[in-house]
Amino acid sequence: MALPPNFLDELRARTPLAPLIGRRVRLTRNGRQWKGCCPFHNEKTPSFYVYDDHYHCFGCGQHGDAIGFTMQTEGLQFREAIERLAGEAGLEVPRESPRQVAREARAKDIHEVLQAACEAMQRRLRGVEGRPALDYLRRRGLTDETIARFGLGWSGGGRGALASDLKPLGIEPRQLAEAGLTKPAEGREGAFNDFFYNRVMFPIRDRRGRIVSFGGRILGDGQPKYLNGPETDVFSKRRTLYGLDMAREAVFRGKARLIVAEGYMDVIALHQAGFEGAVAPLGTALTPEQMEEIWRVTPEPVLCLDGDAAGLRAAARASEMVLPLIGTERTLHFATLPLGQDPDDLIGKKGAAGFEAVLAGARPLSTALYDLMAEGRALGTPEGRAAFRNDLAAAAGRISDKSLAAEYRRALLDRFFESARPQRPARQPFTPGPRKNGAPFRPPTRLPPRAAPEAGHARMEQARCLLAITLAHPWLLDEVEEAFALLDLPHGNPAALQAGLLAWHAGRALTDVSEAEGASLDSADLVDHLNETGLEEARAWVMGATGLPREASPDAQPAEALDGWWHFFGFLRGEGALVEDLEAAGRDLVAANDAAAQARVIRLSQALSALRRGETGLEAGLESGVGSASP
Repeated sequence: MALPPNFLDELRARTPLAPLIGRRVRLTRNGRQWKGCCPFHNEKTPSFYVYDDHYHCFGCGQHGDAIGFTMQTEGLQFREAIERLAGEAGLEVPRESPRQVAREARAKDIHEVLQAACEAMQRRLRGVEGRPALDYLRRRGLTDETIARFGLGWSGGGRGALASDLKPLGIEPRQLAEAGLTKPAEGREGAFNDFFYNRVMFPIRDRRGRIVSFGGRILGDGQPKYLNGPETDVFSKRRTLYGLDMAREAVFRGKARLIVAEGYMDVIALHQAGFEGAVAPLGTALTPEQMEEIWRVTPEPVLCLDGDAAGLRAAARASEMVLPLIGTERTLHFATLPLGQDPDDLIGKKGAAGFEAVLAGARPLSTALYDLMAEGRALGTPEGRAAFRNDLAAAAGRISDKSLAAEYRRALLDRFFESARPQRPARQPFTPGPRKNGAPFRPPTRLPPRAAPEAGHARMEQARCLLAITLAHPWLLDEVEEAFALLDLPHGNPAALQAGLLAWHAGRALTDVSEAEGASLDSADLVDHLNETGLEEARAWVMGATGLPREASPDAQPAEALDGWWHFFGFLRGEGALVEDLEAAGRDLVAANDAAAQARVIRLSQALSALRRGETGLEAGLESGVGSASP
């Protein structure tokens, strides 16, 4: 029985290959793939590689998927291997039906017809009538090897040329129509016209390398310039990417990065220049189905578009489309070509190094999204800026992963507020006037200016100060726990202590320790907890530093410690997130109208004001030597 392709695809998707093969082969991680000694021949040096959806041995050449591996290692027939894997995956093997058998036979028939048509078109390209098409391809810089590798051809002039070529093979006009190569002739019962004529032909293949349709480019000024075949039983334009069969192999082997270009010729030119991970949609905007296919190959593809207005519109549509689909393990980068150049123009002028520079400048989605949304906006008025800010927040809200959506919202709004912060004018150099006694002017002796701390170092010290206040006054966590949990502290000691403090406080809440019995013992209890959980060294890193703020002293008054805590919270939280926090606190104040909500609004306002004044929170500490302890 011929099983439906969608069932087989689902079975493969539900059968992770590395765990399956790992039952028989000891595998070790090697980048994104796994490797081990081949189970099909004796070897001492591993040459057997396991990818997401296939395996390959570079020693003996064995190649296959989960079904093939099960057949080869367990001596099973195809149907037996399917039933074994389906049982483990919780799938029911479809029963045979006459309709399904007929559909599978028709699909196989269509693939064979398309392959025969491709070979006929390749012969025509090398003939006399195809000479203009061959000259065009060579003028575009394609070598004969590239033309043959991509199976490029010439459609012929129409009027039944393709049907005439394929008739000796027993291929009927009905089969050509089912394959999308002909269409019914108007007004003539049972007659067909060629779908493609006077066009350079590009075979379109599925991810398994089978021809599913063609694209054609007309020579001369006719319209449309590019034409794709119609939808058939084997071809769906919104699910197919040109060049994916070649690109996935190159990406899986670590030879290339997956690049989404605009069209057929872009893909071919990139492959010829060594960028073998190039693919393209079929003359339309990227679809969610195509992105899912791309992410099956790589988690971070690069969308490479022209730098003109059309390219910017395409990038904007793509960014809007992918937002609900991205996650922590799959995203998109954007690379922009110089204005007026496509990949083969750029490669022709600057070589592969020129395109490498474009890839090196690829921006992550969060950065490109802001730029694309800001393009053409009227940001010179409060109304325009407010509308832009609302749109940024709404864009982040379209991301399904809530934690990722929060990070995007913070990054976008931080950049928004940074763009609004006025730049301080540069100081003009002092020009001394003539002295009354005629003596030459000598500037006063000054100490050399102290270099400003680097942003990463400043953030580390701000985290140290906030943690020092918390460690000295752990009762603060009763009030600031929720805000403390929102902070993204630097990796290492700060993040580890944050997690330890939150865990300790949550444990105390569960044991219902009263304020009266625990007020004087909190610090000792916390120290014991940190020592028991391996955070003694991290605590020493904080409390052993010199120049800590006075709020970190155990003798600090409660109000003073609380104000200091919120002060450093503001610098670590970031401007965009602080504004969101302040708005939420304002809503809480309106709803609750209590002293706690009012105090939160006041402290957040003060923290935001300090941040906007350009302070770092470390000014006093820098004078007294804060940060002298090694991180």
